[in-house]
Amino acid sequence: MAILAVNAGSSTLKFSLHPLQSGQVLQSVLSGNIQGLEPSGTPEMGWTFEGQSNKRVLARGQGDPFKQALLSLRELLANEVGVPAIEAVAHRVVHGGQSFRASVIVTDEVLAQLSQLNSLAPLHQPHNLEGVRAFMAAFPQLPQVACFDTAFHASLAEVDYAFALPQTLAEQGVRRYGFHGLSYQFIMDTLQERSARANERVLMAHLGNGASLCAAKGGRSCATTMGFSALDGLMMGTRTGALDAGVLLYLLEQGWDHDRLQNLLYKQSGLLGVSGISADMRRLRADGSVAARKAIAMFTHRVVRESGALVACLGGLDVLAFSGGIGEHDAALRADACAALAYLGVKIDEDINQQAVGDTVMAIHHASSAVEVWVIPTDEGRVAAREAAALLG
Repeated sequence: MAILAVNAGSSTLKFSLHPLQSGQVLQSVLSGNIQGLEPSGTPEMGWTFEGQSNKRVLARGQGDPFKQALLSLRELLANEVGVPAIEAVAHRVVHGGQSFRASVIVTDEVLAQLSQLNSLAPLHQPHNLEGVRAFMAAFPQLPQVACFDTAFHASLAEVDYAFALPQTLAEQGVRRYGFHGLSYQFIMDTLQERSARANERVLMAHLGNGASLCAAKGGRSCATTMGFSALDGLMMGTRTGALDAGVLLYLLEQGWDHDRLQNLLYKQSGLLGVSGISADMRRLRADGSVAARKAIAMFTHRVVRESGALVACLGGLDVLAFSGGIGEHDAALRADACAALAYLGVKIDEDINQQAVGDTVMAIHHASSAVEVWVIPTDEGRVAAREAAALLG
């Protein structure tokens, strides 16, 4: 038997199939991504099974492209020889709000409650829930489990999650929630398997198109950079990160409406907005123009600045872990950030750092470093599968 973990986005459907063995959730045997599901896109499914990679273009039917993708996935699961039977489907859902602090079996009532949170994560939540609905229709016999990116941060103290706003707004749920929780859970689980210092003062950096930092003690989140929405904190691929609210008041005075502001904050800012070139760090590195270098420098600076704030909350630092697309593959970013944090006793081995660009967990700190530094390729799907297996017993 196996758990199918899925992450439904606006134009993609990521999936991974995790076998169950003696109560343990194993690494995926089948994983892939269906992309090009936007109205003008060309759907293409790529997958890897037993070490063999395959890819094919999908026929775009007259119906909903996501449903077409789901039919292709069902066909793949049914026809690929050796694929284990599915016990349940585990969905990554970005926002659980105040009500959902742990994974839950999805019902119509749960979906209705989660839909109320769409405005808090407009780039993710509506698509996550559409994915859940589609899988409920396609696999009606299977339990559907929602696994929340906010759940890892349920341990935040009020002094960290509360905003300096009137209590009436706090009672409406206006507070810091934090995100990337499935990734942080995987990073923490991996550290606890490999480092004797994992339960001490840990700073985790999930750096990708979405980016955040999380400070943890005793394996539990105690501070994080993302807040009420997935906009706060670090500069990201197309999102602003922390921004003076006065800028929004100014733009409102200039006649900007809600939709224009939302588009600016979520889709036109960050690396893309600053560089005017791309949200992809790899392309910016290759470009080398003044604008590209400026965007990279700003991104790195924000990582360093916010790291200082979270280390202050921790009272020092024992372990630093990089993950996410940029964190796992951009050795230059890691080197620059660690050099700026050298005052904390952080020192990396440059040769090992350059080698840490694959899918392997690696310790990259120098023997003389006072702080352990790790590169940990994240696996949110495996965490979601573990959550579903635990919930279903």
